[in-house]
Amino acid sequence: MTSLLVHDKPMTLTDWLFDLVIAVGAFGFGCLQLTLAVNLLIPDEALRRLMGIDAMVPTAAAILAVAVTTLPLVLRRRCPWPTLLIVLVAWAFFQSQMGAVSMSLIGPLVAVFTVAYSCPRAEAAVAGIAAAGVVVVAATTSPLHALASLTLVQNIAFVAAAALAGYALQARQDYLRAAEERAAAAERTRETEAERRVEEERVRIAREVHDITAHSLSAVSIQAAAAERLIDRDPAAAREAIATARGTAREALEEIRAMIGVLRAGDGAAEVRPTEGTDRLGDLVAYLGGAGVEASLAQEGYDRAAVPAFVDVALFGIAREAATNIVRHAGAAHATIRLATEPGAAVLAVEDDGRGAPASGAPTSGGGHGIEGMRERVRLLGGDFEAGSLPDGGFGVRARIPLDPTREGDPHAAR
Repeated sequence: MTSLLVHDKPMTLTDWLFDLVIAVGAFGFGCLQLTLAVNLLIPDEALRRLMGIDAMVPTAAAILAVAVTTLPLVLRRRCPWPTLLIVLVAWAFFQSQMGAVSMSLIGPLVAVFTVAYSCPRAEAAVAGIAAAGVVVVAATTSPLHALASLTLVQNIAFVAAAALAGYALQARQDYLRAAEERAAAAERTRETEAERRVEEERVRIAREVHDITAHSLSAVSIQAAAAERLIDRDPAAAREAIATARGTAREALEEIRAMIGVLRAGDGAAEVRPTEGTDRLGDLVAYLGGAGVEASLAQEGYDRAAVPAFVDVALFGIAREAATNIVRHAGAAHATIRLATEPGAAVLAVEDDGRGAPASGAPTSGGGHGIEGMRERVRLLGGDFEAGSLPDGGFGVRARIPLDPTREGDPHAAR
């Protein structure tokens, strides 16, 4: 019951001063109407005398009556219902018992508006109906029933307008508040989406760094082993192997530096090198050849101009990871890299004649995540990925990536 009688919403000094100004303004308007209302309603003096009505002359009692129906409005926001009841009962009493037919309804109207604005909507309807009922009762019990009847429709219309105005303003405030909440929720969603994208980018960069490191260190290890075997019987070949290892290490450092540049791009302190694409597949063939694996490349059916850059880069990354796995784990003598463009998709296949796939669930040497990394990369682009033992022996990797992921039901395309 306390919440119905008193609102616990904090009010500042400015709020109290504003309500005081409202109350004083209503009092002044009531006093003015007390003098002018009858004269304006029935301007003919002879007709007023015939009806037994004299023009109102403000007396101390009449001014006190106006004060009782308006000054309690100072409490209208802190105590909306008690304020409405006080001013409404006071107005009805003075209107019906004192014959003050020209008494202003301004106090009850402001109180009805406040209840309709600050209270639940059901209470707004109750306030409007209660005020209209009091106006009707006051009109029927007034000593000057004829004149009171002339103002009855007008007063009921004023009460309805006040209640509807308060209701409309409350509805607008609710709408604006809901709009602000939606905007705040949208902002939080954007922040969450940005964090998600940052996390995905970090995973992608980590995968790229893993690919670069594994590929390059494997090549360096092979060239170093070759140099170790040849250093006594063929120093020139050993020096060539060491130079190749040094060049591979240098390229790996440059690529890792480029990845770090992506992370530091916000500082403007790094220049990011263009990402490598399938035009570097020849380097993978050379890399496999240097590791003792006879490799061939078939890409005559690949239309690089029709393939989006991000798909081309992903294909090269998958091929590089597959080549690295062949060198590190397969023990293969031959390998084939095939690249082609199909209607709506690009297809990559890397096959070897090595030992085939490890046992189900067994980790790769060194705890790498090559196969899963390739599978995840293809999945993010809405494609299909297969990896497993071949019927004739060996191991194969096949990736099919749509050229337009949005047409293939990519789960991330709408993000």
